[in-house]
Amino acid sequence: MSIPTPLLDAIESPADLRKLKPSQLPLLARELRAETIDAAGVSGGHFGAGLGVIELTVALHYIFDTPEDRLIWDVSHQAYPHKILTGRRNKIRKIRQRGGLYGFAKRDESIYDAFGAAHSSTSISAGLGMAVARDLRKKTNHVVCVIGDGAMSAGMAYEAMNNAGAMNSRLIVVLNDNGMSISPAVGAFSNYLSWLVSSRPFLTLRDIARQVSKRLPRGLAKAASRADEYARGMLTGGTLFEELGFYYVGPIDGHDIDMLVSILENVRDARQEGPFLVHVVTEKGKGHPFAKPDKEKYHAIAGFDPKTFELRKTMSNAPTYTSVFSQALIAEAEKDETILAITAAMASGTGLDKFAARFPNRMFDVGIAEQHAVTFAAGLAAEGFKPFCAIYSTFLQRAYDQVVHDVALQSLPVRFAIDRAGLVGQDGATHAGSFDITYLACLPNFVVMAASDEAELVHMIATAAATVDRPSAVRYPRGEGVGVELPDRGIPLPIGKGRVIREGSNVALLSFGTRLQECLRAADELVAAGLGTTVADARFAKPLDEELVRRLIENHDVLITIEEGSIGGFGAQVLQFLARNNLLDCGCRVRPMVLPDRFIAHGSPKEQYEDSGLQAKHIVVEVGAALDGKVQEVDGRPPVRTARSLV
Repeated sequence: MSIPTPLLDAIESPADLRKLKPSQLPLLARELRAETIDAAGVSGGHFGAGLGVIELTVALHYIFDTPEDRLIWDVSHQAYPHKILTGRRNKIRKIRQRGGLYGFAKRDESIYDAFGAAHSSTSISAGLGMAVARDLRKKTNHVVCVIGDGAMSAGMAYEAMNNAGAMNSRLIVVLNDNGMSISPAVGAFSNYLSWLVSSRPFLTLRDIARQVSKRLPRGLAKAASRADEYARGMLTGGTLFEELGFYYVGPIDGHDIDMLVSILENVRDARQEGPFLVHVVTEKGKGHPFAKPDKEKYHAIAGFDPKTFELRKTMSNAPTYTSVFSQALIAEAEKDETILAITAAMASGTGLDKFAARFPNRMFDVGIAEQHAVTFAAGLAAEGFKPFCAIYSTFLQRAYDQVVHDVALQSLPVRFAIDRAGLVGQDGATHAGSFDITYLACLPNFVVMAASDEAELVHMIATAAATVDRPSAVRYPRGEGVGVELPDRGIPLPIGKGRVIREGSNVALLSFGTRLQECLRAADELVAAGLGTTVADARFAKPLDEELVRRLIENHDVLITIEEGSIGGFGAQVLQFLARNNLLDCGCRVRPMVLPDRFIAHGSPKEQYEDSGLQAKHIVVEVGAALDGKVQEVDGRPPVRTARSLV
């Protein structure tokens, strides 16, 4: 540690925190910030948002009786300091590692994590549900939701606020404004006003005025109500939230812990019914150790030297799939001015920041609003443009109705670039792209592609650009490619046609996506065991290359399909075709390999693939299972069917 932490050392739970004197809280916040930075140097992770809410975290746990009072962290990038204060400090340096703390709030990890979160904009809805449940049980505990200004760009947050504003349930929403700066008026006067309007005398006077106005003639009562609203709006900027039915308090300096404690205490003790919104302005990454401003470093890092603060460097032998997508799309856009790019608050993560630098008027970041992004793209496609909607697989789930109703049903040629398809390592199950093959391949007239390497991705971007009569999607994983030579320019592929990589006579391995490399390794083992092995790259889950599938099943003893997706995806498409054409009775044994029917825990990519049973050795085991159906334990895993001669 860079500084001694005597106060933090004495805290095992928030109950210990609440024993401190208010005058000790600034020092505790200083120790907590130092601990968070030191831990981030070891483990890496999303530490920027946490550094911005150090004082807020301390104040919340000091004022509210957690866990009896429910504290909900939206997205929960912000929750590292919360985890340190709630009995998990001894595990914080193992966060996001196999068997260690999860990188987000997780209900089964701690009673202090009231609601699990990793996607954004869910806290107010969940909090309102908890508040109503409390009221139905006639209890009096508080429910507090901490939501970032970025998460407030999602429609779900406003849907929840609209609902909450129409109810009398007591709910406290803390808006952590660390970037959008809804109101820049932060300072001593603003803090004083916020304290004043949250105080009991002000609330009491306001309630008296409201009761008096009810007895006035209708016109005067309405005028009095408007005067009250506009007066508060002029002073504090809270008119929008007041319109939604919230009592607005703010903006408040989120790093003034004395004022935070005082205002939160006022809000806690207020007798007014209905929801409150406390607007706190913070600095993301406050106290960060980096000399040069870099928003990405303040958001998430891989770790750094605690003495020099130099970031750990990783050796890269190949470009990332994300960067290959970005360059391929730019190349297509150079020759076609109707190509546009859309993302939902992930310009850097999807590589579209590079596209925006080249074509600033042709890239649209719509904020955390995936539903809007998809229908916005549909509108552009309806007018003859070629929108590429780049969204992580896990986030595209949030816009599934729009994909079905606004895109697929109208057969509009929206192109979906699905980043982070498959397992994503330390971000865990909430961010894994496990389901997109299944939920897209079931849609009529939808082209679903998966790149097996970075060169294939370039060609698939060209294919999507050339597909003008229906929607299409190309999925690709997080991380580096395999190091193949990239073409100067993508060439559109024949729709619904795969390719054979290696020919054999006994076993056929049909891969969809980047597990192709593991199939090739498995083929080497199978050939060494005397089994001629064909390896094929399906390229398309839909439309399926029926000719290729027919040839594989009619000329081999075993057919294994491999994909990095859930049940119901590519393998299901193959089995459906085989069953409908009476090809399951031809003597070839068919086995689909998919992600297990459970959520895969966070860890390194290698650990996750091992856990999922999608490595080369597992493919060999599956071939053995198809050949003789024996049961044997492999590497300490639960029993699987295998062949003695192949293990």
